[in-house]
Amino acid sequence: MRNGERLNPDRQNLKRRVAQEAATLLYFGIEKEYKQAKLKAAKTLRTSFLPTNLEVALELDRTAEENEGPARTERLIQMRKEALRLMRILKPFDPVLVGSVWRGTIHHESDIDIAIHRDNPEAVLKLLKQDGVKVTQTESVTVTKKGKRKGSFHIYAELSAHEKTEIKVCDPNEAEVREKCEIYGDEITGLSTQELGKLLSENPAKRFLPSADQ
Repeated sequence: MRNGERLNPDRQNLKRRVAQEAATLLYFGIEKEYKQAKLKAAKTLRTSFLPTNLEVALELDRTAEENEGPARTERLIQMRKEALRLMRILKPFDPVLVGSVWRGTIHHESDIDIAIHRDNPEAVLKLLKQDGVKVTQTESVTVTKKGKRKGSFHIYAELSAHEKTEIKVCDPNEAEVREKCEIYGDEITGLSTQELGKLLSENPAKRFLPSADQ
């Protein structure tokens, strides 16, 4: 019974320990995916209790703050400035900042994630190269979600401040579809170029979390 589980302090304590261990595995790059990190953490602690992705994400956020301190906020603002510069280059394609730089939950391994909905990734790539952006890799990716196959084109680049970025060029028909975040459970809204510019002038370190009003 779920209510009973919530009221059981021993179980909640154990779940939190699993979440903390999973967060540590993710932070130090021992595991890349939340599912595998949770399973490995549960095995280490000899339990079958698994935390939610949100619980692990909150512990990962705490771990990053403990390890990186004030420099983390400084880097977040710098990454958002770098993202804005790149998005201004990509403005004809209506880019949207997503991921940890949008949310404000970066850690030492974070990169800048930008989503574009267009059917001509070659044009995006051409514009980047014309502007002198250092493209390091490209690849086509196909994933299956809820029985549906979705394809996207990924462009990896390195910016002037040596920050890495991943630009995901998706099907334009999906532009109006609001995806649910598999980690935080809320809607992925992101920031447009104009919204990011306003944020940097008004509240550059603002965080976008479903459980926090910041």
